[in-house]
Amino acid sequence: MKSWPTISTIADDVKNQKTTAVSNVEEALRRIEQLNPEYQAIIAVIKDRSIKRARGIDETVALGGAVGRLAGVPFIAKDNFLVFGAETTAASNMLIGFNAPYQSTAIELLEAEGAICVAKANLDAFAHGGSTENSDFFITKNPHDSTRVPGGSSGGSAAAVALHLSPFALGSDTGGSIRQPASFCGVVGYKPTYGLVSRSGVIAMASSTDTIGPLAASVDDAALVIDVMSGVDPLDSTTIERTTSSYVPGSSSTSLKGKKIGIVKEYFGEGLDDNVESVIRAAIESLKQSGAEVVEVSLPSLSLALAAYYIVVPAEISSNLSRYDGQRYQHSATDTESLAESYEKSRSEGFGAEAKRRIMIGTHVLSSGYYDAYYKKAQLVRAKIIRELDAAFSDVDFMVGPVAPTTAFKIGENTEDPVAMYLQDIMTVGISLAGVPAISVPCAVPVGSMPIGLQLFAQRGQDAQLLSIAKAFENHRAAS
Repeated sequence: MKSWPTISTIADDVKNQKTTAVSNVEEALRRIEQLNPEYQAIIAVIKDRSIKRARGIDETVALGGAVGRLAGVPFIAKDNFLVFGAETTAASNMLIGFNAPYQSTAIELLEAEGAICVAKANLDAFAHGGSTENSDFFITKNPHDSTRVPGGSSGGSAAAVALHLSPFALGSDTGGSIRQPASFCGVVGYKPTYGLVSRSGVIAMASSTDTIGPLAASVDDAALVIDVMSGVDPLDSTTIERTTSSYVPGSSSTSLKGKKIGIVKEYFGEGLDDNVESVIRAAIESLKQSGAEVVEVSLPSLSLALAAYYIVVPAEISSNLSRYDGQRYQHSATDTESLAESYEKSRSEGFGAEAKRRIMIGTHVLSSGYYDAYYKKAQLVRAKIIRELDAAFSDVDFMVGPVAPTTAFKIGENTEDPVAMYLQDIMTVGISLAGVPAISVPCAVPVGSMPIGLQLFAQRGQDAQLLSIAKAFENHRAAS
């Protein structure tokens, strides 16, 4: 399928009446209709509302009115974003039939600039997973090899962008759920600094690490989307003020000269696929050739990040999922004789195996007998990882490593082994625990190989600078 023009080009063409918002939406819907039956990236299509909004934008343009920076640009939202025009299910049986009473702040900001949501993307149910195999509805296939997973939990969003169903898609990243599928599908995936984008109206997984970000074809497109969505939101007390940008999407002045980049020692060792290592090291060599100084850095506690993450996050999941009790909205068990039985049966029927596993782990580590032994110690490890990152960033501008230890694995390969599945997050969870910004940018790979992403990350609040370095790497890769 032919790739889309850049987001800014699409919007400019709509404003200059070289094309129309309606034709853009209809093209996106046509692509979804053509490709989704094979790859199953999309849960629901938002046809009527998207066409209506597109007509409104075209009418405004025809009358000489002002339209936004994303005028007439179609996009796809992961199905844990509250969006009008289609159900919001988080790919879970628990929420079938739920229609959002309001939209997420991110969606509202995008729509205010003229973007048009045309569909909802598949995910691991409640975003619990790294392969999109945990969706209660169907398994999304990798666009580069339909026998392999697209990654997760934002696998539907990553696959949609790789298939060129829309110019960009939204995802959520709790422990790598934007970056890992971006790496597996060969697109750009950006997790901004925690709090830069409002989480209001996005179904919660783990509130202290959930982060909203884009998946796109280029760094410039991702940067433009982030620029629109970011900023303080009174509906989310964790949001932060935007810093002055030093990177403008479309800028050609990005440079690696004078930048000091740290290679994280702990990312290279046992468990890293040889092919992934060779591609990542070649990418790092290209950073050197572009003028960057590359040094090795060590984050000793990073080896404990996965264990800490799978204590902290299930604890928050256990709390966040307690609201789904069968009493207030959506799935409610029938033929029960007491309130306690209704709670038990509704949750048993509505939640899948992975949600139940995480609820049980989270409830266990928060219990009075185990809180100090598990949860408290995990938070101490988290604090130590943050201190080590802060110390490392006092010596380097950015850090770099793989996104995942392997390329996209076969569908069904890890479903019977939860630990093997959790190990796919080993390169990303430490960054999430620390709340720092990170981006996956596709590397040059041998012909016939699956995509591999280079992970770049920076100190908290240095989002614009990180996008600049990612753009410089992207430019060098394109010129090679």
